[in-house]
Amino acid sequence: MSRNQVEADMARKDKAKGKAEEARGVAKERLGDVTGNESLQAKGKAEKAKAALRQAKEKVKDAFRK
Repeated sequence: MSRNQVEADMARKDKAKGKAEEARGVAKERLGDVTGNESLQAKGKAEKAKAALRQAKEKVKDAFRK
């Protein structure tokens, strides 16, 4: 496996982690909304923000790969 293939595989895994993290954040935030749990809402928002940063990082890395 070439270095480019390994890097592309790692990028796909990082993107998948970002999407999964975003989904968990949305779920936590919505659950917090439904239950009125402000702590859970905040955790969900924080997780979504972390996922957005991860995805932005991947987009920048993709731009430099091309």
